[in-house]
Amino acid sequence: MAITRLVAVFMSACASATTSLAPEVLADGAASHAGVASASLCADAYVLAVTPPEAIAALSWQVDQPVSAAPPWSRGVETAWPDAARLLRLSPDLTVFGTGEAGRTGRLLERAGLSVFELDWADDFDAVRDNLLALGHATGESDLAQAAIAELDARLAILSARAASRARAPRIAYLSASGGSAGRGTYVDAAIRAAGGINVVAERGTVGWTRSDPEFALTLDADIVVTSFFVDGYASTLNRARRHAAYRRLLDRPARADIPAGLWPCAGPRLVDAAELIADAIDAWEDGA
Repeated sequence: MAITRLVAVFMSACASATTSLAPEVLADGAASHAGVASASLCADAYVLAVTPPEAIAALSWQVDQPVSAAPPWSRGVETAWPDAARLLRLSPDLTVFGTGEAGRTGRLLERAGLSVFELDWADDFDAVRDNLLALGHATGESDLAQAAIAELDARLAILSARAASRARAPRIAYLSASGGSAGRGTYVDAAIRAAGGINVVAERGTVGWTRSDPEFALTLDADIVVTSFFVDGYASTLNRARRHAAYRRLLDRPARADIPAGLWPCAGPRLVDAAELIADAIDAWEDGA
């Protein structure tokens, strides 16, 4: 009943801004799910990394989609999305949003007395560490955050040692299903460099993400092609690399690594998994060279 009264007061004060809240959200018996709720795919990875399973109230609606790398047990938890009605009904201790995703919904939750956390933008491993620390502090799980960072650093150190043992660093080109690529200042570039490769797109002076450009793709000279979102991404008419002949020169390379989309929908704790898969592809390329 306390939650019902809280929501009723909130609705009265913000009626013009909350027309999307369904009547049933205000009904008696709205359940309270103490714990942490994730409202986005990116937030899922961080919540899973620093929150005990029993303290997770909800994960994003994408948790059971191919683009998620969440463990099987997580498919049984409640699902959430950036919708005030849904999150008010769940009433978690803390709702975690991806970068720039809290917006109006986050403000409405805060006015209703619910706590909100939004991840900072991340495009490298330093920013991943910062997000882990901040979320761990917000949830009272600083020890788990520190443990996650220690594991991340240990795995990065192993990748660095593997890279140092190789005769040379291979030239690597990234290609998404849309035909775009990634230059300097992207988490894909961070993963390629951590694996011990040279990002040929960044080497050419490109900064940030690129759009589909068949002519640009034809000029790329790479030892290894890294792809993602071809098999487990969302179907779209924009996925030109699946169909355009100009990309076949890259896709038909024998040295190719396809990274599961769930490992890097954003720069999150699983980015190091992607870097390790790229490093495995580098080792295979070197053995076959």
